[in-house]
Amino acid sequence: MGVRKLSAADKVYSTVNYALLLIFCLTALYPFIYFLALSFNDGYDAMKGGIYFFPRVTTLENYTKAFNNPQILNSFWISISRTLIVTIGSTLLTALLAYGLSRKGLPGRKYIVFFFFFTTLFSGGLIPTFILYRELHILNTYWVLVLPSLYSFFNAIIMKTFFDGIPQGLSESARIDGASELGVFWRIILPLSMPVMATIALFVGVGIWNDWFTGQFFIQNENLQPAATFLNKMISEASFQSMTGSSSGSSIKNMNENQMALRGVTPEALRMTFVIIITTPIILVYPFLQKYFVKGVLVGSLKE
Repeated sequence: MGVRKLSAADKVYSTVNYALLLIFCLTALYPFIYFLALSFNDGYDAMKGGIYFFPRVTTLENYTKAFNNPQILNSFWISISRTLIVTIGSTLLTALLAYGLSRKGLPGRKYIVFFFFFTTLFSGGLIPTFILYRELHILNTYWVLVLPSLYSFFNAIIMKTFFDGIPQGLSESARIDGASELGVFWRIILPLSMPVMATIALFVGVGIWNDWFTGQFFIQNENLQPAATFLNKMISEASFQSMTGSSSGSSIKNMNENQMALRGVTPEALRMTFVIIITTPIILVYPFLQKYFVKGVLVGSLKE
C-alpha cells in the first residue's frame, strides 16, 4: 500500500504548525540562553547592553565567585538534599497509599477515598499552617522542608488509576505462590509502574526544587534556606534597591559589597549566574525521565 500524498492544504497546515511550534520553543528557550550569555560575560561589560545570544567578553569569574560564596553553596546543597529526600520518599509513600486504595477488598475503600478527596478541597491558609508547624516543632528546622511535602493526594489518584489498569491476575498469581501484599507491591506492581513512578518523581522533584515559599516563611535560619529562596531574596532586594535607590540590606548586601572586590563581577551578573546554577540540575535530569513522562501522564490520568 503506497504512502498517501499530502495535499496542498496539508502542506500548508504542517508548515504553519511547525513554524508556530518553533516560535514557541524559541520563546521558551531564549530567556535561558540570555541568562547563560550574561553569566559567562564580564559583569561591567554587560552593563553596556547589547548582549543577546553570546557573551561579548567571556569570563568564568562569575562562576568562580558564586561557587566560592559559602552561602550560595550551602543553599545549593540544601536544595539538592531536600529534593532527593522528598522525591524518593514522596514517590514511594504515594505509591503505597495508591496501592492500598486500589485494592478492591479494602474495607471502607470508597469512604477513605472520599475523605482524602474532600480534605483537598479546603485549605486552612498560611496562619493555621504556621501554627500547625509550630505545634509540631518543625518550624525553622530542616524537617519543615521535608515532611509537609511527602504527601499529595493528586499524585496518589494518578498512581491509583494506573494501578487499577494492571491485570488482577498477576497479583492473584503471586499470592497463590505465597507472596504477601508487600511482596506483590515490590515484585509485581512497582516494576510495571515505572512510567507513572517516573512521572510523579518528575512532578515532585521540579516542584520541590523550585519551592521558595517554604524557606521564605517557615525558616529564619539562613543556613537552612534552599537555593530558590536565596535567589528570590537576591531578586527581591535588587528590585527594591532599583526602586528606592537604597543600598541597605541584609547578608545579601554584604555579599554584593564583597563581590565588587573581584574585577568583572557585578551583583546583576552574579544573579544571572545563580539562575543558571539552580536551573541546570533539572535540565540535566529531565531527559532521563522524559521517555516515561508522556506515557505516565496519559495512562495514569486518562485511562479510566
